Amino acid sequence: MTFVVTENCIKCKYTDCVEVCPVDCFHEGPNFLVIDPEECIDCSLCEPECPIDAIVAEEDMKPEDEPFLALNAELSAVWPVITVQKDPPADAKEWEGKTDKLQYLER
Repeated sequence: MTFVVTENCIKCKYTDCVEVCPVDCFHEGPNFLVIDPEECIDCSLCEPECPIDAIVAEEDMKPEDEPFLALNAELSAVWPVITVQKDPPADAKEWEGKTDKLQYLER
C-alpha cells in the first residue's frame, strides 16, 4: 500500500508534507506534488501534515481519486524529488477545495 496525492493538491501545492517523509518519496511538478508508490513505506507521517487533506491512503481512496494512484506513479518517475518545504503558490488559497482541477495539471 502507498499514500496518494489527489486532485486537491493541484494548483495549491502546499509542501508541509515533504519534510516529514523519512524516505524522500515526494516529487514536485510545476503545480502538483506526487508520491512515488515504490518508495513510500506507508508510514502515514505525511497525511496529517497536508493542510487541505490532499493525501490519502490507497485503501481509503474514493472512486474519483483512483486515477491519481497511476498519475502519482507516472509523474514520480519523471519529476524531481522534493525534501524541503517551500512557500505555496500565491493563489493557493483560491484553489483550495475546488473540483475538476485535473485539467489544470501542468506536466
